[in-house]
Amino acid sequence: MRKKILYTLEKHFQSQIDRHRINIEVMLENPRAIHDHTDIMAAIEKEIAHMSEYEDKLNILANYFTNEGEFDYDDR
Repeated sequence: MRKKILYTLEKHFQSQIDRHRINIEVMLENPRAIHDHTDIMAAIEKEIAHMSEYEDKLNILANYFTNEGEFDYDDR
């Protein structure tokens, strides 16, 4: 059960990082994708802050709660 929980947390954190990275890519490629009155720099900074939050969570999970290779969970 421990491995399943850790695996799910790791995947959740990584997917959130990917989500916010994609948002930034969309803003960079098509600045009109966000509302015209939005400060694009502030919007990108907000997305980076979200990425940082999940990166920190992922690092804490890996450093304090997993053994080496524990994220390599194949028995889903």
